[in-house]
Amino acid sequence: MSTAVLTDSTACLPPELAEHAGVAVIPLHVQVGRSTLAEGVDITVAEVAELLRAGKEKVGTSRPAPGEFVVAFRDLVEATACDSIVAVLLSSAISGTVEAAQLAAAAVSEEVRVEVVDSRTLGMGMGYAAVSAARAAREGASLEDVADLARRRCEASSTYFYVDTLEHLRRGGRVGTAQAILGSALAIKPLLMLTDGEVQLAERVRTRAKALARLEERCREAIEAVAGDQGVDVAVHHLGWPDQAEELQSRLREVCDGRGRLDLVELGAVAGVHTGPGTLAVAVAPQA
Repeated sequence: MSTAVLTDSTACLPPELAEHAGVAVIPLHVQVGRSTLAEGVDITVAEVAELLRAGKEKVGTSRPAPGEFVVAFRDLVEATACDSIVAVLLSSAISGTVEAAQLAAAAVSEEVRVEVVDSRTLGMGMGYAAVSAARAAREGASLEDVADLARRRCEASSTYFYVDTLEHLRRGGRVGTAQAILGSALAIKPLLMLTDGEVQLAERVRTRAKALARLEERCREAIEAVAGDQGVDVAVHHLGWPDQAEELQSRLREVCDGRGRLDLVELGAVAGVHTGPGTLAVAVAPQA
Protein backbone atom coordinates (compact mmCIF):
# COMPACT_ATOMS: atom_id res chain seq x y z
CA MET A 1 0.00 0.00 0.00
CA SER A 2 1.55 3.31 -1.05
CA THR A 3 -0.80 5.54 0.99
CA ALA A 4 -1.71 4.99 4.64
CA VAL A 5 -4.48 6.71 6.59
CA LEU A 6 -4.32 8.12 10.10
CA THR A 7 -6.99 9.81 12.19
CA ASP A 8 -7.18 10.98 15.77
CA SER A 9 -9.10 9.56 18.70
CA THR A 10 -11.95 12.07 18.44
CA ALA A 11 -13.11 10.11 15.38
CA CYS A 12 -14.44 7.65 17.99
CA LEU A 13 -13.63 4.72 15.70
CA PRO A 14 -14.26 1.43 17.50
CA PRO A 15 -10.87 -0.34 17.73
CA GLU A 16 -12.07 -3.37 15.77
CA LEU A 17 -13.33 -1.16 12.92
CA ALA A 18 -10.11 0.86 12.83
CA GLU A 19 -8.03 -2.32 12.77
CA HIS A 20 -10.15 -3.96 10.07
CA ALA A 21 -10.04 -0.82 7.92
CA GLY A 22 -6.33 -0.31 8.44
CA VAL A 23 -6.70 3.15 9.98
CA ALA A 24 -4.05 4.28 12.46
CA VAL A 25 -5.28 6.36 15.41
CA ILE A 26 -3.30 8.96 17.36
CA PRO A 27 -4.75 9.83 20.78
CA LEU A 28 -5.59 13.30 21.99
CA HIS A 29 -5.07 14.05 25.66
CA VAL A 30 -7.25 14.44 28.72
CA GLN A 31 -5.76 16.61 31.45
CA VAL A 32 -6.76 15.72 35.00
CA GLY A 33 -5.22 18.11 37.47
CA ARG A 34 -1.54 18.14 36.53
CA SER A 35 -1.63 14.76 34.77
CA THR A 36 -1.82 14.43 30.98
CA LEU A 37 -3.46 11.17 29.89
CA ALA A 38 -3.79 9.68 26.39
CA GLU A 39 -7.42 9.13 25.38
CA GLY A 40 -8.26 5.43 25.15
CA VAL A 41 -4.84 4.48 26.50
CA ASP A 42 -4.45 6.01 29.95
CA ILE A 43 -8.05 6.98 30.64
CA THR A 44 -11.44 5.60 29.62
CA VAL A 45 -14.69 7.31 28.72
CA ALA A 46 -16.32 5.93 31.87
CA GLU A 47 -13.54 7.39 34.02
CA VAL A 48 -13.97 10.81 32.41
CA ALA A 49 -17.72 10.70 32.99
CA GLU A 50 -17.18 9.85 36.66
CA LEU A 51 -14.65 12.67 37.08
CA LEU A 52 -17.08 15.16 35.55
CA ARG A 53 -19.93 13.98 37.75
CA ALA A 54 -17.76 14.25 40.87
CA GLY A 55 -16.50 17.72 39.95
CA LYS A 56 -13.59 17.47 42.39
CA GLU A 57 -10.75 17.86 39.90
CA LYS A 58 -10.14 20.17 36.98
CA VAL A 59 -10.55 18.22 33.74
CA GLY A 60 -9.44 19.57 30.36
CA THR A 61 -8.06 18.44 27.01
CA SER A 62 -5.05 19.08 24.80
CA ARG A 63 -3.84 18.23 21.31
CA PRO A 64 -0.92 15.93 20.52
CA ALA A 65 2.38 17.81 20.24
CA PRO A 66 3.98 18.02 16.77
CA GLY A 67 6.63 15.59 18.00
CA GLU A 68 3.96 12.98 18.72
CA PHE A 69 2.75 13.28 15.14
CA VAL A 70 6.33 12.90 13.89
CA VAL A 71 6.60 9.64 15.81
CA ALA A 72 3.18 8.49 14.58
CA PHE A 73 4.05 9.23 10.94
CA ARG A 74 7.38 7.41 11.18
CA ASP A 75 5.79 4.43 12.94
CA LEU A 76 3.18 4.23 10.18
CA VAL A 77 5.86 4.22 7.50
CA GLU A 78 7.70 1.43 9.30
CA ALA A 79 4.53 -0.61 9.86
CA THR A 80 3.07 -0.29 6.35
CA ALA A 81 6.01 0.62 4.08
CA CYS A 82 3.83 3.46 2.75
CA ASP A 83 5.32 6.39 0.90
CA SER A 84 2.49 8.82 1.71
CA ILE A 85 -0.01 9.44 4.51
CA VAL A 86 -3.43 11.06 4.66
CA ALA A 87 -4.19 12.38 8.15
CA VAL A 88 -7.92 13.02 8.73
CA LEU A 89 -8.15 15.16 11.84
CA LEU A 90 -10.40 17.02 14.24
CA SER A 91 -11.82 20.36 13.08
CA SER A 92 -9.31 23.19 13.26
CA ALA A 93 -12.11 25.43 14.56
CA ILE A 94 -12.23 23.31 17.71
CA SER A 95 -8.62 22.23 18.25
CA GLY A 96 -5.04 22.91 17.23
CA THR A 97 -4.59 19.26 16.20
CA VAL A 98 -4.46 20.09 12.47
CA GLU A 99 -1.80 22.73 13.06
CA ALA A 100 0.35 20.30 15.06
CA ALA A 101 0.07 17.70 12.29
CA GLN A 102 1.03 20.23 9.63
CA LEU A 103 4.17 21.17 11.57
CA ALA A 104 5.02 17.48 11.88
CA ALA A 105 4.35 16.89 8.18
CA ALA A 106 6.87 19.58 7.30
CA ALA A 107 9.42 17.99 9.65
CA VAL A 108 9.18 14.58 7.92
CA SER A 109 8.71 15.85 4.37
CA GLU A 110 11.96 14.27 3.16
CA GLU A 111 10.87 10.88 4.53
CA VAL A 112 7.18 10.67 3.60
CA ARG A 113 4.51 12.84 1.97
CA VAL A 114 1.76 13.78 4.38
CA GLU A 115 -1.56 15.37 3.39
CA VAL A 116 -3.42 16.79 6.39
CA VAL A 117 -7.21 16.88 6.00
CA ASP A 118 -9.10 19.31 8.24
CA SER A 119 -12.32 17.35 8.72
CA ARG A 120 -14.28 20.37 10.03
CA THR A 121 -16.10 17.83 12.19
CA LEU A 122 -15.52 15.14 14.83
CA GLY A 123 -16.93 11.79 15.85
CA MET A 124 -17.91 9.16 13.33
CA GLY A 125 -18.55 11.73 10.62
CA MET A 126 -14.76 11.88 10.59
CA GLY A 127 -14.36 8.19 11.37
CA TYR A 128 -16.39 7.01 8.38
CA ALA A 129 -14.37 9.34 6.15
CA ALA A 130 -11.12 7.81 7.39
CA VAL A 131 -12.46 4.28 6.79
CA SER A 132 -13.48 5.16 3.22
CA ALA A 133 -10.12 6.79 2.59
CA ALA A 134 -8.28 3.70 3.81
CA ARG A 135 -10.39 1.49 1.53
CA ALA A 136 -9.56 3.70 -1.46
CA ALA A 137 -5.87 3.57 -0.54
CA ARG A 138 -5.93 -0.23 -0.44
CA GLU A 139 -7.49 -0.21 -3.90
CA GLY A 140 -4.58 1.84 -5.23
CA ALA A 141 -5.96 5.39 -5.23
CA SER A 142 -3.42 8.20 -5.30
CA LEU A 143 -2.60 10.37 -2.30
CA GLU A 144 -4.63 13.22 -3.81
CA ASP A 145 -7.66 11.03 -4.49
CA VAL A 146 -7.59 9.49 -1.02
CA ALA A 147 -7.44 12.93 0.60
CA ASP A 148 -10.20 14.26 -1.67
CA LEU A 149 -12.48 11.35 -0.78
CA ALA A 150 -11.93 12.00 2.94
CA ARG A 151 -12.75 15.69 2.51
CA ARG A 152 -15.91 14.98 0.53
CA ARG A 153 -17.24 12.50 3.08
CA CYS A 154 -16.52 14.86 5.96
CA GLU A 155 -18.17 17.78 4.18
CA ALA A 156 -21.28 15.72 3.36
CA SER A 157 -21.76 14.51 6.93
CA SER A 158 -24.14 16.04 9.48
CA THR A 159 -23.78 15.79 13.25
CA TYR A 160 -26.57 16.70 15.67
CA PHE A 161 -26.37 16.39 19.41
CA TYR A 162 -28.10 16.99 22.69
CA VAL A 163 -26.33 17.76 25.96
CA ASP A 164 -28.04 17.63 29.33
CA THR A 165 -26.23 20.79 30.40
CA LEU A 166 -24.35 23.52 28.54
CA GLU A 167 -22.00 24.03 31.45
CA HIS A 168 -19.20 21.81 30.10
CA LEU A 169 -19.28 23.47 26.67
CA ARG A 170 -19.21 26.86 28.37
CA ARG A 171 -16.18 25.95 30.46
CA GLY A 172 -14.29 24.64 27.44
CA GLY A 173 -15.17 27.55 25.17
CA ARG A 174 -16.21 25.12 22.39
CA VAL A 175 -19.57 26.64 21.51
CA GLY A 176 -19.03 28.87 18.46
CA THR A 177 -21.99 31.22 17.93
CA ALA A 178 -23.97 29.10 20.37
CA GLN A 179 -22.32 31.39 22.93
CA ALA A 180 -25.39 33.58 22.50
CA ILE A 181 -27.57 31.03 24.29
CA LEU A 182 -25.38 30.81 27.37
CA GLY A 183 -25.45 32.88 30.54
CA SER A 184 -29.02 33.23 31.78
CA ALA A 185 -30.20 30.62 29.27
CA LEU A 186 -28.33 27.69 30.82
CA ALA A 187 -31.64 26.12 31.87
CA ILE A 188 -32.83 25.51 28.30
CA LYS A 189 -32.27 22.21 26.51
CA PRO A 190 -30.86 23.19 23.11
CA LEU A 191 -30.40 20.98 20.09
CA LEU A 192 -26.89 21.60 18.77
CA MET A 193 -25.09 20.76 15.54
CA LEU A 194 -21.65 20.98 13.99
CA THR A 195 -21.57 23.61 11.27
CA ASP A 196 -18.36 24.51 9.45
CA GLY A 197 -16.37 22.86 12.19
CA GLU A 198 -17.99 24.63 15.14
CA VAL A 199 -20.71 23.84 17.64
CA GLN A 200 -23.75 25.86 16.65
CA LEU A 201 -27.29 26.20 17.96
CA ALA A 202 -29.80 24.28 15.82
CA GLU A 203 -32.93 24.86 17.90
CA ARG A 204 -33.96 26.22 21.29
CA VAL A 205 -36.01 23.61 23.15
CA ARG A 206 -37.43 23.87 26.66
CA THR A 207 -37.53 20.23 27.75
CA ARG A 208 -35.36 17.15 27.41
CA ALA A 209 -38.18 15.12 25.85
CA LYS A 210 -38.78 17.72 23.13
CA ALA A 211 -35.05 18.07 22.44
CA LEU A 212 -34.63 14.32 22.01
CA ALA A 213 -37.68 14.15 19.75
CA ARG A 214 -36.30 16.92 17.56
CA LEU A 215 -32.90 15.22 17.49
CA GLU A 216 -34.52 12.11 16.07
CA GLU A 217 -36.59 14.12 13.58
CA ARG A 218 -33.55 16.01 12.33
CA CYS A 219 -31.62 12.78 11.86
CA ARG A 220 -34.49 11.14 10.01
CA GLU A 221 -34.68 14.15 7.69
CA ALA A 222 -30.92 14.02 7.05
CA ILE A 223 -31.03 10.29 6.27
CA GLU A 224 -34.07 10.59 4.02
CA ALA A 225 -32.48 13.51 2.15
CA VAL A 226 -29.82 11.18 0.74
CA ALA A 227 -30.98 10.87 -2.85
CA GLY A 228 -31.69 7.68 -4.79
CA ASP A 229 -29.70 4.59 -3.96
CA GLN A 230 -26.79 6.41 -2.36
CA GLY A 231 -25.69 4.67 0.83
CA VAL A 232 -25.54 6.37 4.20
CA ASP A 233 -23.65 5.46 7.36
CA VAL A 234 -25.11 6.50 10.70
CA ALA A 235 -23.54 6.46 14.16
CA VAL A 236 -25.38 7.07 17.42
CA HIS A 237 -22.96 8.42 20.03
CA HIS A 238 -23.52 8.72 23.75
CA LEU A 239 -21.72 9.53 26.96
CA GLY A 240 -23.14 7.77 30.00
CA TRP A 241 -26.51 7.19 28.34
CA PRO A 242 -26.46 3.72 26.71
CA ASP A 243 -30.17 2.91 27.11
CA GLN A 244 -31.30 6.10 25.38
CA ALA A 245 -28.71 5.58 22.62
CA GLU A 246 -29.87 2.01 22.00
CA GLU A 247 -33.49 3.15 21.76
CA LEU A 248 -32.59 5.84 19.22
CA GLN A 249 -30.49 3.40 17.20
CA SER A 250 -33.45 1.01 17.08
CA ARG A 251 -35.83 3.74 15.88
CA LEU A 252 -33.42 4.91 13.17
CA ARG A 253 -32.91 1.37 11.82
CA GLU A 254 -36.15 1.51 9.80
CA VAL A 255 -35.31 4.76 8.04
CA CYS A 256 -31.74 3.61 7.36
CA ASP A 257 -33.22 0.55 5.63
CA GLY A 258 -29.91 -1.28 5.33
CA ARG A 259 -28.32 1.37 3.10
CA GLY A 260 -25.13 1.41 5.13
CA ARG A 261 -23.73 0.97 8.62
CA LEU A 262 -25.74 1.82 11.72
CA ASP A 263 -23.35 1.91 14.65
CA LEU A 264 -23.73 2.52 18.37
CA VAL A 265 -20.51 4.22 19.46
CA GLU A 266 -19.57 5.62 22.84
CA LEU A 267 -18.44 9.22 22.61
CA GLY A 268 -14.72 9.60 23.17
CA ALA A 269 -13.18 10.86 26.39
CA VAL A 270 -11.88 14.12 24.88
CA ALA A 271 -15.22 15.08 23.33
CA GLY A 272 -16.92 13.96 26.52
CA VAL A 273 -14.93 16.44 28.61
CA HIS A 274 -16.62 19.25 26.67
CA THR A 275 -20.14 17.82 26.50
CA GLY A 276 -20.47 16.05 29.84
CA PRO A 277 -22.49 13.01 30.89
CA GLY A 278 -25.98 12.84 29.39
CA THR A 279 -24.86 13.46 25.81
CA LEU A 280 -26.59 11.94 22.80
CA ALA A 281 -25.28 12.64 19.30
CA VAL A 282 -25.86 11.30 15.81
CA ALA A 283 -23.54 11.46 12.81
CA VAL A 284 -25.19 11.01 9.40
CA ALA A 285 -22.57 10.41 6.70
CA PRO A 286 -23.66 9.88 3.07
CA GLN A 287 -21.34 7.46 1.30
CA ALA A 288 -19.16 8.95 -1.43
